Amino acid sequence: QMQLVESGGGLVQAGGSLRLSCTASGRAFGALNMGWFRQAPGKEREFVAAISWNGGITDYADSVKGRFTISKDHALTIDLQMNSLNPDDTAVYYCSAEPPRSPGQVPVRVYEYRYWGQGTQVTVSS
Repeated sequence: QMQLVESGGGLVQAGGSLRLSCTASGRAFGALNMGWFRQAPGKEREFVAAISWNGGITDYADSVKGRFTISKDHALTIDLQMNSLNPDDTAVYYCSAEPPRSPGQVPVRVYEYRYWGQGTQVTVSS
């Protein structure tokens, strides 16, 4: 079984920045598409950003485009640089991973990922 561990969450003022990291360990896979989702209280888990197994393809939710950047440090570690944070970004952020199935795209839906981290809280104060 694979484990995903997130780090880097915390409390920040509106307009500030945070950087989240996620590392996969355990069962070995040849390649992983990885992503970030978030879930605010009383809301469904929503897509934030995703990156392909080789880092060549990225995708972002419209709400974070231009503010967040997803990157892959190496095969099993991704980061999410979050700038210009606002209170609407407050949520638990979850890392996700899935071996690639379709070339040329990255999964952006919750059901497309089997592996999930425990989540890290991000709170943005106004």
